[in-house]
Order: sequence, then structure tokens, then C-alpha cells
Amino acid sequence: MEEPTRRIHSYRPWLLAAAALLALAAAGAAAASAWRLNQAPAAAPGPHSFTVRPGESLTGVAHRLHRAGFIRSPLLLRALAKARGAETAVKAGSFRLPAGATTAAILDLLVAGVHETHRITIPEGWTSSRIAAHLEEHGITGAAEFRAAVNDPELMRSYGIEAATAEGYLFPDTYHFPRRYPAEAAARSMIDTFFERLAEIDPEAGPPAAAPGAGALHDTVILASIIEREYRVASEAPIIASVFVNRLRNNVRLESCATVVYVITEIRGDEHPERIWEADLELESPFNTYRNRGLPPGPIANPGLVALQAALQPADTDFRYFVVKDPATGTHHFSRFLSEHSEARFVYLKQVARSPGRAHS
Repeated sequence: MEEPTRRIHSYRPWLLAAAALLALAAAGAAAASAWRLNQAPAAAPGPHSFTVRPGESLTGVAHRLHRAGFIRSPLLLRALAKARGAETAVKAGSFRLPAGATTAAILDLLVAGVHETHRITIPEGWTSSRIAAHLEEHGITGAAEFRAAVNDPELMRSYGIEAATAEGYLFPDTYHFPRRYPAEAAARSMIDTFFERLAEIDPEAGPPAAAPGAGALHDTVILASIIEREYRVASEAPIIASVFVNRLRNNVRLESCATVVYVITEIRGDEHPERIWEADLELESPFNTYRNRGLPPGPIANPGLVALQAALQPADTDFRYFVVKDPATGTHHFSRFLSEHSEARFVYLKQVARSPGRAHS
């Protein structure tokens, strides 16, 4: 009876070895399976944009990623998040997911909150209301919310701007904002850029809260906003600035057509006119510089770098008048005396008569 027992004992090392090999094979298969699940699907979706909704659960996110073809297994994404303690750490927002991203890499992006941004260009000379409409059109923030932000007294106080609105301080530039971006954050980005670019022209310039002469800066911004809407050729901007400075020094009305257009479009809410008529010059408004002396009460647009530099460093001239010389190029004729200006204006009006769509200037 002892012989069979010895045989059984003699096979035990082989059984243990076989069991160990099977366990290793199973572990290897599990690891390989997990590795395959972590890889991106063979046909990655495009354009690789994915939005996590506010308040959405990780389970919901995982299943939508799976249905969209971004990941192979919702269960693996949840398991990875649990292992990292990140089950509630996924951020809401729009994300740009790279082609071929693994499940682990996608989880990293969602937890880090690396949002997809959109390129938004704000041209020189736009008003805050036009910027607001543009941001809403591109899904960045609501127009009403943006208008409320730029008219928020607390925002103005935080920068020390002596004005009721950020009009004039929303620097025209190209920005990269995510969709559903807070309106105040968008406004602050533009104001911050304004002061950064202003410092390029005048290194001593800065937010009014940090420097004296806040009122002088605001007057400069008002003047720059008018220059922005009047010049078309950059080399003429400092000369146009000199005309306005000379008229201010002599207490002569600025008579800027751009301020009349502002009254028509921004205050009355009418469409931009193809031509300014003599009756328009009599419109009742403190912004109408054909009726009122001095600067208008606030900026009429958001000026760019050329106009700001012209307002800060106007040319040294004795010109007091200017009128469009070539409507095609936007160049102007500058004059010292009213008689010379009247003659140049007569030439321009003859051109307008031949091309009725030309604007008054």
C-alpha cells in the first residue's frame, strides 16, 4: 500500500509547477486584455471633440466615450478612475482628444481639465456690443452676460478705471477661449491684454489703480477710439491725432463723423449708415462732436495699438482739418486753413456725387 502513496508524492512537484504556469498564463492574458482595452479603437473618431456636461457622472461619460468610439471599455475607464481616486475629478467642458489616445490618456485630459479652445479674433474698432454678439455667435459666452460684465462697476473698480464701462479697454486681438467661458473671465482677458500692450508703447503705463493720472489715461483712450474709427492708413493715424489735439487746444469742436455714426448705431440702435447727411450732424447726444466741444463722455470703440500710439504720440503739425482725398485707399487731405479744407471737401463731395454710396467725412 505504500507504493501508490510514493507515486502520488512523486507527481506533486509537477502538479504545482503546472498550476503556477496556468496562473501566470491567466495573469498574462488578463494583462494583455487590459492592455488591448486601454488602446484606442482601430478607427478613431473625428474631429476628436468631446464635451463633458456639467454634473454628468463618470459612468455616463464613460458610456458616451465608448459609444462615440473613443475608448474600447467603459468599465476600464471607471476602474482606472477608481484606482486613481479620480471618480469625481472629471471636469466639465469641451475637450480636444488626440487621435489614438489611450483610455488612460483620455482620463488624464478629463481630470486635468485641458479644455478645447477656439480661436476668436476681435478686430480693431469694434464696440463692446459687437464683441458680445461675436462671442455668443461662436458659443464662447452669452451676449447679455458679456455686456453685463463689461458694465459691472466692480470690474471697473478692480482695475481702477474711472469709467462706467470697459468700452475702450477691450483690446482687439486674437484670443483662445473654451466654449461656455465665463463672461467676466473673457472681459478680464481683453482688459489685461490692453494694459500689457499699452506698456509696450509706454513702459510707465499700467492699470490706473497702480498709477496716477487715471483721468488722463481715460481721455487718451477716448481720443484713441475716435482715431481708430477715422484712420484707414496707419501712417496717417498720428497726423489725424494731431488734428484733434490742435482742435482741443483751441477749444474747437472735433467734428468727427465717427462720433455721429456711434450715436446712430450704438445709441439709437439703427443700422450703420452708408452716408451721413447734414441732418445727422445735428443729432442730440453728448457723443456728437459736431454739436459739443471737447471729447465725448466715453470711448466710441475699442482701439488697437496703432490708434493708441497715435493718441499717446501725435504728430507735431499745425493741421486743423482733414477730409478724405481718395475714397478707394482711405487717404486724407490735411489742411491748416478753412479755405483750403473747404476746397478739398468740395473735391471729395464731387467724388461722392459720382459714387452715391460714399460716406460723409
